[in-house]
Amino acid sequence: MTPLIATHAFSALTALLLGAWQLFFSARGSQSHRLVGRVWVGLMLYVSVTSFWIREIRHGQFSLLHILSVVTIVSVLLGIRDARRGNIPGHVGNMCGSWIGLLIAGGFAIGVPLRAIPQFALADPKDAVLAAVSVTIVAAVIVATGRVLGRAPAVESSGA
Repeated sequence: MTPLIATHAFSALTALLLGAWQLFFSARGSQSHRLVGRVWVGLMLYVSVTSFWIREIRHGQFSLLHILSVVTIVSVLLGIRDARRGNIPGHVGNMCGSWIGLLIAGGFAIGVPLRAIPQFALADPKDAVLAAVSVTIVAAVIVATGRVLGRAPAVESSGA
């Protein structure tokens, strides 16, 4: 597995967990939700952009999954715009749609036996378990940090 594919997969799996947290457990609109959401957006954009350099499925050519990458980039950016404009239904729709797209792409990445993740899991199961544990720990640390920072009082400048 190349470093690009490894970081792409690690980021995608972390984004999958953070997105699930945001959708099912996070207090929407809270400072914590916003902080974790910013990390999630960065991960989603990283995963989408790096996908254009991953072309093993069609031997160097783009695949249908690359269309999903373009849709994800547009959808995430529209979701940010919607949140800033106060269009919460639009924000929720774009971000949920992006997370569902990630879930579908992840299903293809894990479900097709000849892809890198299943090959990695079969060739080196101990390292695959270690990677899964690492993704879970990183996602938990991001959520915990967001919760702690979300509770911290704002620092005011003294003007001096």
